[in-house]
Amino acid sequence: MNSTIGLSVGRAATNGCVAAALNGATTTCHSAASISSSASVGQQSKSKCADLAAKIIQQSHIVCFDVDSTLICEEGIDELADFCGKGSEVARVTKEAMGGTMTFQDALKIRLDIIRPSQQQIYDFLKMRPCTLTRNVKRFVEHLKAEGKQVYLISGGFHCLIEPLAIELGIPLSHIYANKLMFFCNGEYAAFDADQPTSRSGGKAVAITMIRKQYEADTIVTMIGDGATDLEAVPPANYFVGFGGNVLRPEVHKRAQYYVTDFEQLM
Repeated sequence: MNSTIGLSVGRAATNGCVAAALNGATTTCHSAASISSSASVGQQSKSKCADLAAKIIQQSHIVCFDVDSTLICEEGIDELADFCGKGSEVARVTKEAMGGTMTFQDALKIRLDIIRPSQQQIYDFLKMRPCTLTRNVKRFVEHLKAEGKQVYLISGGFHCLIEPLAIELGIPLSHIYANKLMFFCNGEYAAFDADQPTSRSGGKAVAITMIRKQYEADTIVTMIGDGATDLEAVPPANYFVGFGGNVLRPEVHKRAQYYVTDFEQLM
């Protein structure tokens, strides 16, 4: 017998801080003010049609965020693998997956079979490895909610790691579309839910289609993210805004019509 985990462990995310130190080292956080103005200007010079992107956000009824390297600075599965002592093994599989030698679901299965995180390890990870909210994202989400927009989180990462973020940002847990881990009764890892759309290639587009069915046909949906899977969510999303504030992916930057490096540019 196994169960799907839905953890709501209190995990304080640090807003505008550098990524958590690896290998259990003490995390050092810096305020957003410590970022040099020259670095900020350099980042913003990589933006594309930021003013138009801000207008698109104004017109949107629903704004969907990718999570890893967009809402937060880190890549969740890499952080979890490192925490569980499987970082190098998972990194090799990730590299192969990026080379197009396997499907997203196959890569997810192989990586989870390597990590095999127990419920206790998930709890410990949430407590000991606080994620890093991307600079200005909390203020941006508050702005969106104040404007009456619906905010969704769509991720190829894990629901149980995203729940605390949603709680902190005031986003309903029902607005999370992500992969769910399943465990045996003794707390050992069993599998992941392969029925979740985000467990497969093209899953973010499927998730947005599912979201669209809950609203009027003329609802405007915008996807924000750093990766190719986010870019490919249009359609069914009306617009895509590329985000390079944590990682600038050249192919996404090249193909995206709208691109920002700081969420402040969208307010």
